[in-house]
Amino acid sequence: SIIRRQRQELKLLIAELKDRDRELNEMVAVHERHIQAWEDDRQKILSLAERCSLLTSELNERNAVIKSLTKKLKLLETQHNDSKITLENTQQKFKELTQKVTDSSAHCQALEEKNQSLHCSVLELSAKTGQLQAREQELLAMLQLKDKALLETTDQIAEVTSKFKTLENALRAAKLEEFSRNREQQDLKLTLNDVVLQVNKMKDILSEKMKENSNHQEEISHLKQENGCLRSELILAVEEAQRKDQLYQFTKSKQVRIEKELSSLRQVCVKQQRDLHFLHINLDSSQDSRQ
Repeated sequence: SIIRRQRQELKLLIAELKDRDRELNEMVAVHERHIQAWEDDRQKILSLAERCSLLTSELNERNAVIKSLTKKLKLLETQHNDSKITLENTQQKFKELTQKVTDSSAHCQALEEKNQSLHCSVLELSAKTGQLQAREQELLAMLQLKDKALLETTDQIAEVTSKFKTLENALRAAKLEEFSRNREQQDLKLTLNDVVLQVNKMKDILSEKMKENSNHQEEISHLKQENGCLRSELILAVEEAQRKDQLYQFTKSKQVRIEKELSSLRQVCVKQQRDLHFLHINLDSSQDSRQ
């Protein structure tokens, strides 16, 4: 009975040892799985650390790019403000040039009207001078006729000199006629002198009007040249304003493009920061689980 009882105890001990051996094998398997999981977590942590370093370097590069783009954006903003000021100055200069061109056009129009009136006056004076010259020709023809008549009368007086005594009455009449003709001739000469003086005055006035007309023509040509210069300067100012506007539009589009790129970079940085924060949380949780 003792041997039987000891055998029973030995069977129980062997069964317990088998159970303990099985438990130990299970614990060893669990411990190996834990070691494998720890190794996997270690590899993951190493890869995450490498990725974190790469992301940190990339983040530093992106920060440097953002800083350079920020500097460039500030520079573009200053250039934009300078171009805006230049555009305003150009617009003010354009308004001044437009006003100047308008004033010069009005002055040129007034001078052209004055020149037209002077031209009409010159034409009237020319017509009056022609009439006076025609009157002068008529008076000269009458004076020649009177001289011819006077010569004929003188011949008649020479012919009738021998008949002086008998023809005294006729001679007196002829003398009276001659006196009247001489008086008429003197009157015609005085009228001719007055006409000549008036013609000379008209010629002087005409020469003065012609000089004034030539001066006005020179002034009009000078104003036309100045107007052409102002028009060309105005065209150049308009072209410069258009170029400034194009440069402003180009700068504005470039600024919009840079702002879009900056917003996309900010979004990428925010996403990377979120991923990095998530990786730090995972790393802390993995460290806690490993501990």
